[in-house]
Amino acid sequence: MAATPLTREQVLVQLSETPSRLGTLTAGLDPGQLRTAPGPDEWSINDVLAHLRACSDVWGNHIRAIVAEDKPTLQAVNPRTWIKSTDYPELEFRPSFRSFTSQRADLLRLLESLPPRDWARLATVAGWGQAYEHTVLFYGQKLAGHERTHIRQVVRIAASLTR
Repeated sequence: MAATPLTREQVLVQLSETPSRLGTLTAGLDPGQLRTAPGPDEWSINDVLAHLRACSDVWGNHIRAIVAEDKPTLQAVNPRTWIKSTDYPELEFRPSFRSFTSQRADLLRLLESLPPRDWARLATVAGWGQAYEHTVLFYGQKLAGHERTHIRQVVRIAASLTR
């Protein structure tokens, strides 16, 4: 059974909590630990942050475009492809985390300024041989739900590092 979609209020709470939760979970870890994967073919916390930043770039930029334009046509971008055009995986955790936190604050200012009706603004998103219509709320839900999953992943990784 599919999870109940998040409301815009829940999206705002989740998006605002992600940086502080990530900061709390990583506060006592040194740079080496932040780059340590708990096992083969697993991500380190630094890898998770790089992925969160790529997702925030892609889906956050879609939100900004939908707010800025009347029903824009956007190209779908896979964050795993997008990350290859960045240096996020190579960056040290703390400066990368500061950039993520700053970017999140900017996105939250935008979302918090929107009247409820603007969360329903649409974009046509072309990708993978089809066109989809997505709203600001859709991308907010996608970003918030995705981050919730990765925060649980960071909890597990951090626990494995402090045993």
